[in-house]
Amino acid sequence: MTKQELVFNVSHRTGVNQDVVEKVINMANDEIKHHLSGGKKIYLRGFGTWLPKERKAKLARNISRGTSVHVPAHRVPFFKPSKEFKDLLK
Repeated sequence: MTKQELVFNVSHRTGVNQDVVEKVINMANDEIKHHLSGGKKIYLRGFGTWLPKERKAKLARNISRGTSVHVPAHRVPFFKPSKEFKDLLK
């Protein structure tokens, strides 16, 4: 599903204008990104949790050249689905 399909489906099911639905989805995305970049986690009951995860520095391999490359420590976004969400997919 693309973002436009999501906007259309939510708009169709709720009767709210597509422009308004798109603005709400964009704002939700922005808030999630803003909080994760600040090191905070976001919990939505019944859906899951977004949290920033720390990756340690490591030595990796450049396969094409056969050389070693240092990868510095960094944070990555991580999503952990709720139990209800996991059970829905079973």
